[in-house]
Amino acid sequence: MNKLCCIVISLLMLLSVSAFAADTVTSTSSTVSGTTTVDRTPSTANAPSVVINNQDVCSFAASAAIQTQVLGIAGGTAIRDLNCERLKLSRALYRMGMKVGAIAMLCQDARIFNAMEMAGTPCPYKGKIGLEAAKEWAANPDKRPDYDKWVKDNPNVNKDGEIISDESALGIFSVLLMLLFL
Repeated sequence: MNKLCCIVISLLMLLSVSAFAADTVTSTSSTVSGTTTVDRTPSTANAPSVVINNQDVCSFAASAAIQTQVLGIAGGTAIRDLNCERLKLSRALYRMGMKVGAIAMLCQDARIFNAMEMAGTPCPYKGKIGLEAAKEWAANPDKRPDYDKWVKDNPNVNKDGEIISDESALGIFSVLLMLLFL
């Protein structure tokens, strides 16, 4: 009986619910008409392609472009690799049997110049090799490829390659001191 009572109450509740709605009707309609005109195409700046076809060339390509609303600029170039050229020239000299010329070509690089000096085999100097070349490099330090670094590392040497010593200053000071005691 309890079940029957629950079912009847549930049915009454479902059927007794009333819905109220407003009597007003709202409708919105809009019409948009128009034409879109594009008077210019979008701006583009393409970077030029710089082609280097040969693999045995010591240069590489670089190109760039930039574009604004009004102006676009593009450009390209080929950049030389001087160290690569030095290696190729040295290799060519060596293959032709000119070993001293090949070493002299490599010695234009400060790193190789220092390595040769540290190894005790100085770079050739105007046709002179060995000890004669070392003497010439010592007499003409301004011809070294690493001259700026060499001057910093050797503060006792002036721009002309002359060794600056403190002995002359000591001699002048001692003469002035003697004159003071007189």
